[in-house]
Amino acid sequence: MEKDKIEVPKPKNPESLCDQFLNFVEIVKLLRIHCPWDRKQTNESIAPLLIEEAYETISAIENRNDRDFLEELGDLFLHIVMHSVMAEERGAFNLVDVLKKIQEKLVFRHPHVFSSTEVNGEEEVLKNWEELKQKEGKSSVLEGVPINLPSLLRAERIQYKASRVGFDWEKREDVMAKVLEEFEELKIAIENEENLDKVEEEFGDLLFALVNYARFLGISPEIALQKTNNKFIRRFQTIEDYAKRNNKNLSEMTLSEMDAIWNRTKSSER
Repeated sequence: MEKDKIEVPKPKNPESLCDQFLNFVEIVKLLRIHCPWDRKQTNESIAPLLIEEAYETISAIENRNDRDFLEELGDLFLHIVMHSVMAEERGAFNLVDVLKKIQEKLVFRHPHVFSSTEVNGEEEVLKNWEELKQKEGKSSVLEGVPINLPSLLRAERIQYKASRVGFDWEKREDVMAKVLEEFEELKIAIENEENLDKVEEEFGDLLFALVNYARFLGISPEIALQKTNNKFIRRFQTIEDYAKRNNKNLSEMTLSEMDAIWNRTKSSER
């Protein structure tokens, strides 16, 4: 017996944002009914994929690839709609609730735009933002930092939020002094053969200080480390390529051989 085909919804006006949005939601709802994989999913099961899509979006931004950027934003949008549709199915909330909530939040947190509050620059906007969040019932300035963020990114967000209420270093040089201090404390812990927990603690303090310094330099430590990861992979793969071309196993190569190839690759990148 031939399976009945589901008619693909078409927006009434392809150039209408409203029609395209409603059409997209309809497609997602049809997938939840008719696709075995989509039907099986829950908010919990696709949560890790949301993080993956966010990083793919960041990658497209870093690569300045608007074609990929457009596609990845669509993938992110799919997850927002899918999560909302799932929530509607279990009677929690729906997409209208999501849109109403974010609009209310934006208006409330921008009294300098939608009310009579006056601000002198970006710093006052950010300061007011944190104060308004406290009025929304937040028990801590740091409450909104997700525990599941990658550690470097989480450290950056913790430091940033603390800085918004004045808990911050005044000068970049002071932050570098703190980095060097934490490095010395790590060295002492290692030289004194402290237990592993103590060494781990000092290592964490050093990383935290480095994240702070990155913030003062205006760079993201998460992105900086990701770029270094990619650079290492690229250079290491030239060693692998050399081994393949010469019918060698990496384990048969000496460290000096590998270093020589690494350094040639490094020089060619300059």
